[in-house]
Amino acid sequence: MIVDDIKNYPKQFEYEPLVQNAGKLKKTKKFVVAGMGGSHLAADLIRAWHPETDIIIWSDYGLPKVPEKELKERLVIVSSYSGATEETIDAFNAAREKKLAVAVIAARGKLLNLADKAKVPYVAMPDWHMQPRMATGLGLLSMLALMGERAWLAEARVLAGQLHPAREEHRGRELAKRLHGMVPIIYTSARNAAIGYNWKIKFNETGKVPAFANAVPELDHNEMTGFDSKGRTPSLSHHFQFIFLKDGADDRRIIKRMSILEKLYKDRGFKVEVVFLQGKTELHKMFGALNLADWAAYHTALLYGVDPEHVPMVEEFKKLVGR
Repeated sequence: MIVDDIKNYPKQFEYEPLVQNAGKLKKTKKFVVAGMGGSHLAADLIRAWHPETDIIIWSDYGLPKVPEKELKERLVIVSSYSGATEETIDAFNAAREKKLAVAVIAARGKLLNLADKAKVPYVAMPDWHMQPRMATGLGLLSMLALMGERAWLAEARVLAGQLHPAREEHRGRELAKRLHGMVPIIYTSARNAAIGYNWKIKFNETGKVPAFANAVPELDHNEMTGFDSKGRTPSLSHHFQFIFLKDGADDRRIIKRMSILEKLYKDRGFKVEVVFLQGKTELHKMFGALNLADWAAYHTALLYGVDPEHVPMVEEFKKLVGR
């Protein structure tokens, strides 16, 4: 059950990923991560945690449209928790056809079989029968193992003792109550955009509600003007509620912009929630915020009387695509 996945989330950071066929693993500092939905969220967080990391995140069929020479310098990490994602399997096959260095992350399914048959490096994550969006910790550790980032891997494992999901449930439940009947829009700094996107995904998939995310300063130049309700437009925006994820480590100019935007929205009658990102380390700050999002999305689902775990529309879509 998803509530158990939330409560037991710290256990993911006790996992010790084993790289099969490790002798064939390309040593490089340049990567392509091919994955859809929850299977690329770990890569998003790694790039936010260490912005200097050279990662191209690819969520589509095939491979990124970059020069062949550049692709050959990279390790293509193909990630799919289910091991059955159509686009990701296509990326694996495209990488093999181009004779690129490739590695696989999956918990089960066809992708693991393809990796084993081709004798390419792979990490078989434990199959805890959870939704991919809930396996970000497992994905993070697996990805760091393939990237050869041992120091980062050690730092991530510390989260097993730092995260305390049960302490966040009350805050998440109360946030869900305040958001009830509204469409959440999550705002972050650009450097924390991956956290905002994770929040959006959790509200979409767990809460079964529309949710959107954007980042300052870009949204100050366009999106905010869409909420300057005038004339006949107020009815278009009165169902939105804003969640500002504020970070004291952000550039002071970004902090100022977010405070001004908060005031402008409140002056126009919009509801604004402010969540301060806190933690002992940057990684602790990230995953602490995601724990809160998990609880808020879970209690959102309960308030609306919907299943917080499964994603039937996604499964329906996959069946139609497979016809």
